[in-house]
Amino acid sequence: MTALDHSLAPSPSALPSTDAAPERATPRQWLAVAAVALGVFAVMTSEVLPVGLLTPIGSALGVSAGTAGLMVTVPGLVAAVAAPVSIVVTRRLDRRLVLIGLAVLVAGANIGAATAGTFEQLLAARVLVGLSIGAFWAVAGGIALRLVPARDVPRATAAVYGGIGAATVLGVPAGTLIGDHFGWRAALWALAGLAVLVMVALTLLVPRLPSNTSVSFASLPRLVRRNKTVRTGLALTFFIVTGHFIAYTFISPILQGNGIAASQVSLLLLAFGAAALVATVASGSLIGGHLRATLAGLGIAMAVGMALMAFAVGDLFSATAVLLLWGAGYGLVSPAVQTWFMKAVDPGEVEVATSLNTVMFNLSIAAGSFAGGFVVDATAPRGVLWIGAALLVPVVLIAAKGMRSRRA
Repeated sequence: MTALDHSLAPSPSALPSTDAAPERATPRQWLAVAAVALGVFAVMTSEVLPVGLLTPIGSALGVSAGTAGLMVTVPGLVAAVAAPVSIVVTRRLDRRLVLIGLAVLVAGANIGAATAGTFEQLLAARVLVGLSIGAFWAVAGGIALRLVPARDVPRATAAVYGGIGAATVLGVPAGTLIGDHFGWRAALWALAGLAVLVMVALTLLVPRLPSNTSVSFASLPRLVRRNKTVRTGLALTFFIVTGHFIAYTFISPILQGNGIAASQVSLLLLAFGAAALVATVASGSLIGGHLRATLAGLGIAMAVGMALMAFAVGDLFSATAVLLLWGAGYGLVSPAVQTWFMKAVDPGEVEVATSLNTVMFNLSIAAGSFAGGFVVDATAPRGVLWIGAALLVPVVLIAAKGMRSRRA
């Protein structure tokens, strides 16, 4: 086993002690996990809902598809800055109170977006979305360690990140349907109401979680310098997320350019999200013992899905099949990458590692959507698919190299 494999192997110091904890999580503890997952669902839906509403918002506010993609780029950039800053600023606060406050911020951000009269005002509201995304992910990403006993941490982590899959399978398609029937502003009002529900759930179901971190701004670069596994994880996040969002941000015009009717886009997004959710739920048993294989598999699935979308999709059936493959790969991303970071550091550094991953994740969302906007406006929507597929090749190579080293 290589040094890198040793750094990824679970050890007693990497997980909370079970001496004073029940062997299995109680129903109350699973309800707390569900409340955090609901928060992730609301935050992630707020971030990616413009993907389904890109065309109507752009038309209503008089901007091109590439410019409308800034609705995804701006929150990603803000979230990348907000993640480490929020961890340091709130390091002495109860994590439950931090999550509740962020739910209130999500509600206010979506109300601001729903009432915006110009595209500039809408982008200003999306800045608040970015603030809430960065802080919420940084706190919630490793919170499963504190909500359930050690043996249930992989499943609880998969459940928390199931909120991302649920946002894709329910949030974006449902918001798109609401936008189709009642207007895009109604979809944003619905998101604000969901954020209020999250605030109530967190208040009632999550126990007090006093801060257990002494993170500082200096600890962030220090962890990157001394931990090779963390650096590798950041590279994996960059390639996966940039590759995904450079293409997925523009999936609506891509599908319509391939001959799919605009009225069918929400159903196809639902198929993508369903595959992602199933994969996220199933990831609990995969990432525990086959983390590298899972990373290699998701990279292959996503890259092949994008390539097929570029030249083989011309009807509803083929589009559905390709999006199911792509979605299954993407559903494994967040729990697999988060598990990589949780196994790479000690318990007191989990929030530091999570905030670093959040920085890279959201910078990659911003980079992908921004670069994709240039490609779409300069050439055609389909061109971003090949770029996205190419960016996933290093993911497969990194994971496969580690698997070969471990076998040797």
